[in-house]
Amino acid sequence: MTVHFIGAGPGAPDLLTLRGRDRIAASPVCLYAGSLVPPALLDHCPPGARIVNTAPLSLDAIVAEIQTAHAEGQDVARLHSGDLSIWSAMGEQVRRLRALCIPFTITPGVPAFAAAAAALEAELTLPGLTQSVVLTRTPGRASTMPPAERLSTFAATGATLAIHLSIHALDRVVADLMPAYGSDCPVAIVWRATWPDERIVRATLATIETAAAGGPERTALILVGPALAADDFAESSLYAAGYDRRFRPQGAGSRFADPQA
Repeated sequence: MTVHFIGAGPGAPDLLTLRGRDRIAASPVCLYAGSLVPPALLDHCPPGARIVNTAPLSLDAIVAEIQTAHAEGQDVARLHSGDLSIWSAMGEQVRRLRALCIPFTITPGVPAFAAAAAALEAELTLPGLTQSVVLTRTPGRASTMPPAERLSTFAATGATLAIHLSIHALDRVVADLMPAYGSDCPVAIVWRATWPDERIVRATLATIETAAAGGPERTALILVGPALAADDFAESSLYAAGYDRRFRPQGAGSRFADPQA
C-alpha cells in the first residue's frame, strides 16, 4: 500500500501529468482537495473507488482515512492543487505518514505561477532585466510569515514577484512594493488560471487597486516586476550565432570541438 501525493495542476484537467493520471487510475481510494481540484480529474479514478473530499476534514481525519486504506492494503491518490512543493500542507501529512511507517510517493504538478505566466504570454526572467522569480505570500490566518521574509525585502532585489494567497491584502502589497519598484512598475493579477472563468487584469502599482476593484477575493496570483511589460530587453547569448556551445561548437578552436575530428 502506498499513498501517492499528486500535484493536480492549476485547474485545467488536461494539465495533469501522465504520471499523476496513471496513479489516480491505479488507486482504489482518492482523497482530493475539493475546494480547488477540478471534479473532472476524478474521472480518472477506477470504477468503485472511494472518493473523499478533504476540504471539510481536519488533518487528523485525513490521516485516519489513510490509515483505514493502509489497513485494507489499498493505495491512495492524494490530490492537491498546483504543485506540492509550495503551500500544499503536504509536509505535515508526510511527517505523520513517516511516523506511522506508511509509504508514499510524490508526483509534481504544474504550479499556479507557471500557469499564470502562460496566460500572460510572459517569460518571467528576461536577460539583463531580471533572472530571478520569488514565490511568496503575505501573512494569513493559516500561516504567519517569518520576520525576514518581507515583501519590501524581496522587492529590493528587483526580481519578478509571484505573490500567492494575497489578493485580499492588495492594498498592503502595493504599499510594501511601491518604494522599491516605483508607481509605473507592471502588475498583473490572474484569477483561476486555466479555469474556464479565468480572469486577467494588467495595470501598474499605481493603478492596480482601481483596476482590480470588485474582483474575486481568492484563487488569484499577483505578479509584479518589470519583466511583465518589457520589450526592449537584451537577447540571450544562448542562441546567438557566434556563441560557442557544446551542441554548436564555433570552429576548430572551440573548447567543445571534437579532438578526433
